[in-house]
Amino acid sequence: MAQCTPEPGTVSGKRTTTPRLWVVVLVACAGQFLVVLDVSVVNVALPSMRADLGLSELGLQWVLNGYTLTFAGFMLLGGRAGDIFGRRRMFLVGLGMFTGASLAGGLAQEPWQLVAARAVQGMGAAVLSPSTLTILTSSFPEGPARSRAIGTWTAVGAGGGAAGALVGGVLTDTLSWRWVLLINVPIGALVLIAAVLWLAESRNGSGRRLDMPGALLVTGGLGALAYGIVRTESVGWTAIGALGPLVGGLALLGAFVAVEARTSVPLVPLGLFRRRSVSAANIAMFVNGMAMFCMWYFMSLYMQNVLDYTPIQTGLGFVPQSLTIVLGSKLAPRLMLWTGAKRLAVLGSLIAATGYVWQSGLQVNGGYFDTVLGPGLLMALGAGLAATPLATVATAGAAPGDAGLVSGLVNTSRFMGGALGLAALSTLAASRIDGGTEPAGQAAGYSLAFQAGAGILLTAVVLMILALPGSEEEASHA
Repeated sequence: MAQCTPEPGTVSGKRTTTPRLWVVVLVACAGQFLVVLDVSVVNVALPSMRADLGLSELGLQWVLNGYTLTFAGFMLLGGRAGDIFGRRRMFLVGLGMFTGASLAGGLAQEPWQLVAARAVQGMGAAVLSPSTLTILTSSFPEGPARSRAIGTWTAVGAGGGAAGALVGGVLTDTLSWRWVLLINVPIGALVLIAAVLWLAESRNGSGRRLDMPGALLVTGGLGALAYGIVRTESVGWTAIGALGPLVGGLALLGAFVAVEARTSVPLVPLGLFRRRSVSAANIAMFVNGMAMFCMWYFMSLYMQNVLDYTPIQTGLGFVPQSLTIVLGSKLAPRLMLWTGAKRLAVLGSLIAATGYVWQSGLQVNGGYFDTVLGPGLLMALGAGLAATPLATVATAGAAPGDAGLVSGLVNTSRFMGGALGLAALSTLAASRIDGGTEPAGQAAGYSLAFQAGAGILLTAVVLMILALPGSEEEASHA
């Protein structure tokens, strides 16, 4: 088994002058916040971007898809690169790419410049995001301290996704759409400085090379799948424009599995999936993500298209839910000491499913407290409680040389599940709305999406009961 070789300035894998662990958590979580924030922060700014740069409808889609496709496609490669070349080094590389691309996007004068900048942002995020989790898991030993660190990481990531609409609305209305991207530059620069000063380096010291054939196949396969998924929203599931990339992506992933089974230095050792903790937790995270990612999207549409809220009002309406998901993520490590990771993940998913059932009763004349706040708090609390134990189980017992890869799998499972769920539930909602613009029809479509989301979460509960290891100790050996 490959061992984790400490960098100069370390003794037995620990720095001789150990950085304050809260600084490590702060730096890692700041990187994750930027990554997740930029998945949704541009949504509110799209009309202003279109007016300023003359973007077409297709161009608007690619402002979003350019980020999400490269983010999904390069995630596993980014995770493994951290294991081989150093987690701190790849954190700096990813954050540097992300910050530089944010500057280029904010200064873009042509539509293609903005789309290209968003694609590079996604690549930087794919390198950065796995490193944020790996830095935490390599800095904290397994146990309550690591669970608390992962809980903070989960809370910050969830808060970043929830804050996107509010941050985007405020910046667009008070400054301009460009500041939705430019705001990343000073924040990214500060995090880069902090990372250089306080993060310790760790890597797989076996002299292992990067499996380029495997990297190209898995990146192409995941990218093609993500492209096919996002295309279903505009052309449908049976159109060649969606089926072609989906089938091609599956074929590339099949070829990836064949290559990995034969190479001596695989990008993803297939034996990793024989670990029950890795396979079961990632499947559960994928299924959970199919529902959880859609919560903010459909609630935002309901508030703006049915209740006639402004973008800023919608963002403010999400504040209680954002705080609740952070609260759930911070409570999860403490509750895990009493319930265990498996029971807490099941409990959180059941709470979220209850909120989804409540939210499915959307009304045209609904009020904020009964049709948004109440169910939203349940969904957010459940999401916060479930995410931390699943991430803890998925990373438990990972070999030092596979820590970055395992972190990349966690992010890939959650993100790909979210992308698939959003595409599927958007199609389902559109079938009920049937092209109409009346608030009643839209409310009915969103209601159907939440009903389906509740069913997905209940499916995840069954999977977790049957497949997840029963305790963290079992997870580290499963």
